[in-house]
Amino acid sequence: MYIKSPSRLHLGLIDMNGSYGRLDGGIGLTIQNPSFLLYGESAEKGITIDFNEEADISDTIKNECIKKITDAAQKVTDYYDVDEGFYFRVDGAYPPHSGLGSGTQIALSTGKLITEHIGQESNGVTLGKITGRGGTSGIGVFAFDYGGFIVDGGHSRKEKDSFLPSSASVASPPQLFGRYEFPDEWGVLLVILKSDVSVNGQKEVNIFQEYCPIDRQEVELYSHLIFMNMIPFLLEKDLPCFGNIINKIQTIGFKKIEVELQSDNIKQLMAKLTEIGAYAVGMSSFGPTVYSFYDETNKHIVEEIKEYVGDDGIVMTTKAQNHGHILTK
Repeated sequence: MYIKSPSRLHLGLIDMNGSYGRLDGGIGLTIQNPSFLLYGESAEKGITIDFNEEADISDTIKNECIKKITDAAQKVTDYYDVDEGFYFRVDGAYPPHSGLGSGTQIALSTGKLITEHIGQESNGVTLGKITGRGGTSGIGVFAFDYGGFIVDGGHSRKEKDSFLPSSASVASPPQLFGRYEFPDEWGVLLVILKSDVSVNGQKEVNIFQEYCPIDRQEVELYSHLIFMNMIPFLLEKDLPCFGNIINKIQTIGFKKIEVELQSDNIKQLMAKLTEIGAYAVGMSSFGPTVYSFYDETNKHIVEEIKEYVGDDGIVMTTKAQNHGHILTK
């Protein structure tokens, strides 16, 4: 069996204050590329992981895939008491800790191949609970299942009462609050610069502990911009106004912290995109991936930013994906 799962842009965490009884909440977008491609079949025993020789996969990505696939496979086989082994081959992958959600897609894809083989129904939420994904943001979990533009409702403080990233949270994935089609006519621009700032592991935990709770008034403004501006402008397909809200939320709430902690070249890139006429300039999660959206009226930003970046990073274009993973038996 083969599975192809998308990447995602994490646009922001909504409520990192929690005084109204809930924490977290997220907004994000499922994108077609880069994607994670995994082949799986049963084996006599153990977990074996291979890589397609024709795929351009770096040693760093391979090491992360081995770690994440092994961990997810062990948790799923233990949960369902599976005593046979599995062989996996990675046919396509993308860099970890780049702000595109690779860890969740690796874990959920691995779990889905196993549960399909043993005839057990599963989805992103059930697999997220088993593999420990979605404890803060549900964007990756719901991107796996449904695709599109996603809003999740965060966690009740009865279940989760501390500010922690998904990697350190034992909470279950949140509720899906809203899922919307993203316009096919809007292109997605991704820029991944080489950065000397990497936020993961204990460093990420420390940031959550140090900077939260966020001021309640900022959270209220952030929420208002999302629900009374961003989503309506999205549904009206008004890219300049939608983009303006993307720009505003980079300077508010927890997203402001994520941007401020990035390296200077990332901030300079964001300023350059604004200078050349990008409607929207945002950073996905803790970066370093910076994104923008464009249509026929301002697609010139693609070539201009390629010239600006040169050999200092990767510039790619893609589209939103308004469906989840694809499983081929």
